[in-house]
Amino acid sequence: MTDPSEKSTPKLRRLKVRAEFLRAAKGQRAARPGVLVQCIDRPDFNDLGAGFTASRKVGNSVVRNRARRRLKEAVRLLLPLLGIAGRDYVFVARQATAEREWTLLLEDVRSALTSLARPSNGAPNSAPGRPRPGSAPAI
Repeated sequence: MTDPSEKSTPKLRRLKVRAEFLRAAKGQRAARPGVLVQCIDRPDFNDLGAGFTASRKVGNSVVRNRARRRLKEAVRLLLPLLGIAGRDYVFVARQATAEREWTLLLEDVRSALTSLARPSNGAPNSAPGRPRPGSAPAI
């Protein structure tokens, strides 16, 4: 017999295909000093999708890999608790990710996930009033 608490925790699914990352980039976003989180609804899935990326701006391969490992651990701890089932999340490492104090990095991820859990009123960007790069200016 299965434990009822297991049913309430959605399963984590890794995003690996470039198209999934591009799709998430079109959704909501929340930027914090240690991480940028992008998310988009996936009504065809009942689990949580999680993808990780770090560009060369973050540092050399050693620094990028350390940043990704730290994000993966933070997400492993927090996403099942704060994530919304049926959404894909992409965690983008920033320059501060690899060296940021662990408690501050956890708070960055927690804060970003909490802000993304609030209804967005259909706005693709988590910061109201800020145009997305490449969009036409508001008149």
